[in-house]
Amino acid sequence: MVKTFILGESKQQVLEMLSEKSIHKIHLDQKVIALVRSNETFLAFQSECPHRGASLFQGRLTETNEIVCPMHEYRFDLKTGKLKVGSCGDLETYPTELTENGLKISIFPT
Repeated sequence: MVKTFILGESKQQVLEMLSEKSIHKIHLDQKVIALVRSNETFLAFQSECPHRGASLFQGRLTETNEIVCPMHEYRFDLKTGKLKVGSCGDLETYPTELTENGLKISIFPT
């Protein structure tokens, strides 16, 4: 069953509290996810590399919306979660929607 969380109380508040091109740590119940903003697009994804569990908060973002793992330089497409460079599984991503009432993030409980 999908759980939906809402960050902020308005679109403007979300845009003001989440800076662009930074990796934000978001706590949703017992789950910690990573969130990146690019203009008014938000990309939410698991916070550890599926290869060896390295923290993606220390990763780096590319201009093409990829996250590069700090441990082995594996690269993942943040829109799809697909592995672009490396040898492991894909990254789990979470749907987001920016609305007038805040940012909706949907996750599947583990």
